[in-house]
Amino acid sequence: MKILVAIPTYNEKDNIGRMIESVFSVDGSEAFKKSNHSLNLLIIDDNSPDGTRLTVKEYMKMLNNTESNGAEKLFLIEREKKMGLGTAYIAAFNFAALNGYDYVLTMDCDFSHNPEEIAGFVRLMERERCGMIVGSRYSGGIRIINWSIKRLLISYFANIYAKLVTGIKITDLTGGFNMYDVNCLKKINLSGVSSRGYAFQIEMKYRVIKEALCGFKEYPIIFYERTMGKSKMSNGIIFEAFFGVIKLRLRLYK
Repeated sequence: MKILVAIPTYNEKDNIGRMIESVFSVDGSEAFKKSNHSLNLLIIDDNSPDGTRLTVKEYMKMLNNTESNGAEKLFLIEREKKMGLGTAYIAAFNFAALNGYDYVLTMDCDFSHNPEEIAGFVRLMERERCGMIVGSRYSGGIRIINWSIKRLLISYFANIYAKLVTGIKITDLTGGFNMYDVNCLKKINLSGVSSRGYAFQIEMKYRVIKEALCGFKEYPIIFYERTMGKSKMSNGIIFEAFFGVIKLRLRLYK
């Protein structure tokens, strides 16, 4: 199983080094080595002013030069400006398809998603072989650490709203810790995906089920509020998600 971990970044200099090390510590674990899986990491950076990409390049020199078989493990897509979460993941999906990966696992760089959970996603995908594994903060209860009550309520009811409007029976439609089968992604018109912010997470899950006709399973995760760097949440992102689900229900997409 050839797996690509895709992480979009914008001003994540404080986290990116630790994240790279954490992802590859999973790849280097005894259990993962015995599983015969290959784990690579792709960073998609939106020209971060804090120099995030420079740190990535330092790790690329170190990691890619130390691989005994000469294969590269860490990759970087540098974009000219801040273009949004959705387009970053589309770039990652296309990269995976062009380079022969079997699965893409998407996650945030701020450690709100625990890299140690990657192994759990992979084990579940091995058993189920479905189109998508959804990392859920709400499956079987609420698993969110250090959020304010206000933010928790907004997220919780936003997911209820999105589920009711789209008809998709997933407990966490807005979460970003997910694993996709590349063959399933190839059945989707990725160039037609219009959402740029967190609405992208809803649109992708909707398209996997309704457009690609692929199955899914939920994997319970614990979500941790970031401790370093700044949140990317904004009112514009919230409004895009609110109206985006209506467009999906009305099939107003390419």
